[in-house]
Amino acid sequence: MLTQHRLPVSLSLVSTDLPLWSVVETFATLYQKTCEQFHIVLHEPPLQHLEVATPRLLWLDISPHRVTMSMQASGKVSYRHSWQQGTYGYSYYWLQSQSFKPQEQLRLRNFTCNLKLVGRTIPENLRLEYELWSEKVQMGRYTLNLDIHH
Repeated sequence: MLTQHRLPVSLSLVSTDLPLWSVVETFATLYQKTCEQFHIVLHEPPLQHLEVATPRLLWLDISPHRVTMSMQASGKVSYRHSWQQGTYGYSYYWLQSQSFKPQEQLRLRNFTCNLKLVGRTIPENLRLEYELWSEKVQMGRYTLNLDIHH
């Protein structure tokens, strides 16, 4: 049986070596799957420069050891990331355009430097620090921070 909560959240993504910073403040629905595993669903705002008109759902599956985040939409961009402390994971991007076929994807690797989940009964904060890689070229270092306000 899933326990469900609707809570305000702040989700930020910051690059530590590139001029990239993004913050989303909204409400999210939190589903407790087990005592340490949660699903969090929130609406991601439209990307203005890509002319995606409809809000997109962002899904996070979090636990103290692993995080998966995916966004699938009928728009032009979809992605899925998987992180696990101290290991290489994957980051997939699907771009819907004239130059890409719908089944084609951009696949990158990520290395999780730090994964910390605070709050066991209901998560309060998730902090994820990772590096993004394409083959042997590092494409930046990033910090994903999710604050869940109770």
